[in-house]
Amino acid sequence: MSDRFGRQPALPDWAISGAIVGLKDGVDTFDRFEKIAASGAAITGLWCEDWIGIRQTSFGKRLFWDWKWNAARYPDLPAQISALAERGIRFLGYVNPYLAVDGSLYQEARAVNFLALRQDSDEPYAVDFGEFDAGVVDFTNPAAAAWFADRIIGQKMLDFGLSGWMADFGEYLPTDVRLFDGSDPMEAHNRWPVLWAKVNADAIASRGKTHDATFFMRAGFSGVQAHCPLLWAGDQCVDFTRHDGINTVITAALSSGLLGNAYHHSDLGGYTSLHGVVRTAELMHRWIDLAAFAPVMRSHEGNRPADNLQLDSSAEILTHFARMSQVHARLAPYVRALSDEAVATGLPLQRPLFLHYDDAAYYDIQDQYLYGADMIVAPVVNAGASSRNVTLPDGDWVHLWSGDVYAKGTYDITAPHGQPPVFTRKDSAHASLFGAITQEFRS
Repeated sequence: MSDRFGRQPALPDWAISGAIVGLKDGVDTFDRFEKIAASGAAITGLWCEDWIGIRQTSFGKRLFWDWKWNAARYPDLPAQISALAERGIRFLGYVNPYLAVDGSLYQEARAVNFLALRQDSDEPYAVDFGEFDAGVVDFTNPAAAAWFADRIIGQKMLDFGLSGWMADFGEYLPTDVRLFDGSDPMEAHNRWPVLWAKVNADAIASRGKTHDATFFMRAGFSGVQAHCPLLWAGDQCVDFTRHDGINTVITAALSSGLLGNAYHHSDLGGYTSLHGVVRTAELMHRWIDLAAFAPVMRSHEGNRPADNLQLDSSAEILTHFARMSQVHARLAPYVRALSDEAVATGLPLQRPLFLHYDDAAYYDIQDQYLYGADMIVAPVVNAGASSRNVTLPDGDWVHLWSGDVYAKGTYDITAPHGQPPVFTRKDSAHASLFGAITQEFRS
């Protein structure tokens, strides 16, 4: 797959060696960030998707889609980004391929005919995104794609000091637009995420930052692998449901990995909170445990931050997050080795057991995964569970938290918060690293 569609660059060291804290609280963000940092958490990034401003809707706290610094919401942001950089902490933002009709960049794009048009007139096509409209930058026009890459991502984001961002959407191209290249929008709809990923990758390359800056997407199609360095699982509900809750994250990681996407992660805590469904403390603890064993550990406040528990909502949650972020940081050398392997071979970091062990009994296991060839991770993704069954393949496997050795088989493993079932190969070349983690974090 990776020979055919391309391989992603290695993730930068900062993205895998500490947690990325997501906050969108305007002027209060940095005070809250300092409280989280003071907990002892290993933090390498601050992600503020609201750096471009907020649009409050009935769905929740959404963003103002005019991709530039909103000085009213973050008055001292340039100085704060510089101060974070001196501490080795990167600043991340948000962008998507649409422009709000009430923003200045929409008018700029419209003036030079960079927007997709209506079928029945030469007016720009307006997409209703729920209480506001946005125009579609027409990436089939090479000049429009280059404009977005340089004018917005290059000048407004990278040159401003951002080291990463959520490159959202890409899957919403209307199928009745009129495009610059005359292509059928029904066909263009599928390849749109690839064009969107390329715009982002080209912008990073233009600044010589391919191995330093990064972005993450939820949309994709054949060929996105060559441009998008990192996927995230999309907007999970803030619950344990099999339909769209925490346990869909593992399935998504395994599926996308088998399609040649090496790197995957999720919104720690989930995103979508509607109809009275809000995060519980149990969900937060279980998602913290899951996120620690993904290439990137990144939190999100969700669409309704005020209604939901956050990392800094209680001392217990924050202490747990700090501990597991340290575990995540200790694993960085192993994740770097897996990242190098992905660059060379296309192998994903999170893998189904059958990728290495050809046993029909493993074909439908969707709730645990190999993290590289030398680690098995089986997060607790069911509400009320204090243990779970874990299937171990051939070999001797060391329980990360106790150091106990297990042989092939299925075991019911006790799993309190902070000790998700994780096992490592006893004969791994990384055994000393795993053993050091056991010694440091042994209960």
